[in-house]
Amino acid sequence: MKNIAIIIPTFNELENIEKLIYEIKKKLPESKIFVIDDSKTSVIGELIKNKNLDANYFHRDNQSGRGSAVIYGFNKAIKESNFEIFIEMDADFSHDPNELLRNIDFFIKEKLDLLIASRYLPGSKIINWNLSRRILSKLSNFLARNLLNIPLKDFTNGFRIYSPRAIKSIISSCGNIGDGFILLSEIIVVIKNNFMKIGEIKTNFVNRERGVSSVNLKLVFASLYGLIKLTIIKKKLK
Repeated sequence: MKNIAIIIPTFNELENIEKLIYEIKKKLPESKIFVIDDSKTSVIGELIKNKNLDANYFHRDNQSGRGSAVIYGFNKAIKESNFEIFIEMDADFSHDPNELLRNIDFFIKEKLDLLIASRYLPGSKIINWNLSRRILSKLSNFLARNLLNIPLKDFTNGFRIYSPRAIKSIISSCGNIGDGFILLSEIIVVIKNNFMKIGEIKTNFVNRERGVSSVNLKLVFASLYGLIKLTIIKKKLK
């Protein structure tokens, strides 16, 4: 398997992180994991150290949000080694580690720069989401697809694989619209504007069983506002 970096943004994920690292390492033992933690304390880092878990841990005191945590992780990874594949995934098991090998194979076979695990392709499943969350997600993706004029099904799932050249474009161009889930759409625009290849693959998305979601109405409205800004300036992003 190729040289792989896995970026995991965390916020109060103490109940999940140990098992997730274990499951990833079972599938990809040679991968390098970067845990970017915005929790108020570094208790996750202490767990990783005390249990000798195979992951690089970074604690940020400013709690800048998921989007900036991912870019922070990309920066750390690209400076450390010549990784050939970069994976972004959440810590709450909504993104199934059992799909990693299949997704990587598809990414390589199709010679992609970005692969999105799409919750809205035929054959995908969303498990244990309430009706309001489903409606909000579908509405957000409908708006992104039509306002940005990009024919993808899922703009807001953070289970993704990137090429090195995609990562370089993200680091140099993304993060100016806003944080949170709007960054996921901004990344798509930047990669498309640089004529890179984007693909989607079906996925089973499972709502968290442990811990508390960081998604709230403030974040939702901020992302919608960011989408409007992104629509206005999308042609300038490269």
